[in-house]
Amino acid sequence: METRTALITGSAKRIGKELALHLAKQSWNLALHYNTSKAEAMALRDYLKALYPKQVFKVFGCNLSDELACESLIAEVSEEFGQIDLLINNASVYSPGSIKNTSLDLINEQMQINFRAPFILMRDFANICQRGLIVNFLDTRISRFASDYAAYSLSKVALSHLTQMGALEFGPDIRVNGIAPGSTIAPINAEEDYLENRAAKTPMKKPGGMQPILKSLDYILDNHFLTGQILYCDGGEQLI
Repeated sequence: METRTALITGSAKRIGKELALHLAKQSWNLALHYNTSKAEAMALRDYLKALYPKQVFKVFGCNLSDELACESLIAEVSEEFGQIDLLINNASVYSPGSIKNTSLDLINEQMQINFRAPFILMRDFANICQRGLIVNFLDTRISRFASDYAAYSLSKVALSHLTQMGALEFGPDIRVNGIAPGSTIAPINAEEDYLENRAAKTPMKKPGGMQPILKSLDYILDNHFLTGQILYCDGGEQLI
């Protein structure tokens, strides 16, 4: 079986962890990135090592708001693994604030983590790895103009445009696609019925959970003619 390596940013928790578990099951070697969740990343690495002893799992700490550290991540992972075949830009920060209530610090934080870091990683992936696949995690909010999370939404809109721009520039050796989920995992401290209440407003009327997202990733991985596409995996929430 061909050895394949994926770098997943923000892989210690939530969606990133589920992506790691899913790819490990498909025989991928994994570079597990974390910022502050070192203990969780190490625990995930040890769990995967015990479950799949023939595969390689390594942990990489990097503060994506530190541009110098961010610029060294692809080179560091490449040196350890020899090649990165898949880059998943999953890590993000999600903070509320209307346009009127958004400070420069807030918009700088959201843009740095959600857009500038993926930009750096995509650029370095193209220059160092020169082939493979990039998947950017977006948000169904990119299709709407609600301003309750203004800085966050704008950062994801920028990333969606970069996704298609990268597909145009990096092809044919690198494919670039995006996945735009809706409400998938409830925020910390959210009410028990948070996902059900959000889903009730969508055409599908029910939460999708992780499986549709994992199936979307599989579709991108398996379809070698797919590039520059954004898969809305949101139960039709982008239509509202």
